Amino acid sequence: MSFISAGNAAGRRMVAALILFAAATMAAAPTGPTLQLDYGHGEPRGNPVSQFMYFVPLISPEPVFVFTNTGNTQCARVLSFHCRTNCAMFLATCEFEFTGEGAERNIFDHTHNIQKHKQELQAGGLLKHQLGSINVTGEGQGSVEIEGVLTNGQHVVDRVQFCFNRNGHASPVTINLQDIEGHNGAAQIKNEMVARVNALTFRRSTAEPKIEVSLASLKQKDAGDGLWQNFYGRLKGAALNLFLPPLAVEPVGQQCMLDFGLALATEQATFTFPPAATLKGSAPSTP
Repeated sequence: MSFISAGNAAGRRMVAALILFAAATMAAAPTGPTLQLDYGHGEPRGNPVSQFMYFVPLISPEPVFVFTNTGNTQCARVLSFHCRTNCAMFLATCEFEFTGEGAERNIFDHTHNIQKHKQELQAGGLLKHQLGSINVTGEGQGSVEIEGVLTNGQHVVDRVQFCFNRNGHASPVTINLQDIEGHNGAAQIKNEMVARVNALTFRRSTAEPKIEVSLASLKQKDAGDGLWQNFYGRLKGAALNLFLPPLAVEPVGQQCMLDFGLALATEQATFTFPPAATLKGSAPSTP
């Protein structure tokens, strides 16, 4: 009897040890940054813009390097929450703002893409409209709109749209587009363009995950900032919106944005991003 009791005690200790080990392993699992969400109540909970925009490397199929200027003070804060529902569907809107000075750049590494199209480029081919970077410069005002259905009282998010030009303010978000051309056996960057982004939209879908991009303007990288250049840029941006197809994104990135929308729609106090496998570096850059 004493032998059986001792064996049972040892077994219980082993099970307890395994449970503690599993819990420690789970606790140590890597994660991305955690956003603090106060919806304008209580003490302000600001988040570095680089954390708020952490979804960029998550949605990217290519490696991403993130840089902020030295002394960057940019922060993002969710300011409000409003939700309409008819017990079957819901539409939630959260306003946010970017404050502070500086710029954050998400730079995409096209090495793999260039290798993939090596023969095409060596033959003088051209890869058009490649995404060079996504940038956030200075301050701005925006909103997140979350749309979905209620199933057995639970929120199911179907659409998440980030708008960066709330209240008529110019969006602080731009993307750099570039053509990659084969020349004398090497890849060269050509025709660099800068597009100002008004909105990014993610939708739940069983097909290949996509992101819809709405542009405010499109200009040559070295174009001036005069009245005519800006007017022409807005025309080009409006025209491009008519023909710009949704862009493919990584499934983990799409799911993350739907989860982020759910966190906002249910007024959660925090949201933790999953780790971004494509993030290859994050550091301050020179001003």
